[in-house]
Amino acid sequence: MNIAAELLALSVKKQIMLTCAESCTGGMVAAALTDLPGSSAMFDRGFVTYTNQAKMDLLGVPEQALIDFGAVSEPVAAAMAEGALNGSEAALAVSITGIAGPGGSEHKPEGRVCFGVASRRRTATQTIEFGPQGRDAVRRAARDHALALLLEELQKLPD
Repeated sequence: MNIAAELLALSVKKQIMLTCAESCTGGMVAAALTDLPGSSAMFDRGFVTYTNQAKMDLLGVPEQALIDFGAVSEPVAAAMAEGALNGSEAALAVSITGIAGPGGSEHKPEGRVCFGVASRRRTATQTIEFGPQGRDAVRRAARDHALALLLEELQKLPD
């Protein structure tokens, strides 16, 4: 069973809806979740917020967080996940913001992706350095990691 199928089965069992907020993956998490028959039982909606303005408008990411930390940062990933949760009927959200490449800088290299996971109880963040493996590979790796984070957090939530 693939991870999206595991998410579907466990979400349905626990009656928990999911949502996502994506930047560098451009909807790949939402696509993976909705590829499955019956996904409407666990997936509420997805937000693709590629620009800073979209992050502010759709998710309520504070402009000051974008100024202080930049779009690719854990504070912004946290705000994105919380914004997706608040803007949906879901009980669990994941967010992704990163530099898929090409490009990046010394301080924010290609392949750096920040993730947020939010439930009604808590928000957690992490940064993964996937490295300069190319845009497609970074995006796929980020999608897969986000799905794994959702599953991990879903397993912690009570039935």
